[in-house]
Amino acid sequence: MRIRCVGGIVRDGAGRLLLVRRANPPAAGLWSVPGGRVEPGEDDGAAVARELREETGLEVSIGAFVGTVDRDGPGGIVYEIHDYAATVTGGALRAGDDAADARWFAPGELGDLPVAPGVLDALRLWGVLGGD
Repeated sequence: MRIRCVGGIVRDGAGRLLLVRRANPPAAGLWSVPGGRVEPGEDDGAAVARELREETGLEVSIGAFVGTVDRDGPGGIVYEIHDYAATVTGGALRAGDDAADARWFAPGELGDLPVAPGVLDALRLWGVLGGD
């Protein structure tokens, strides 16, 4: 079974990347791009905005599609994750919903973080992080 999910790739004015530490499986305890499942009747843009608001407290405008990855889940589930660029338009950063923490990270800090499998590879492939 495939489950459609979305993620929001958000950078601040200093070039830092917004990540959340996941509170629940999959990848509980690891840092990742904020996002989650697309609800019935929701389009990707609405889902990205909702997930970022729920997980980070931030309001965002949705930008360009960045890329898609598949992640295996329990019981043969495949999470089909469609990531979009997003820009903060309001709110205050705080961890919420299924995020244990939410923070901005400079690209040079990412190598030492416990990050969910494949996240940094995908971001590099899509040109979000460059070669660092």
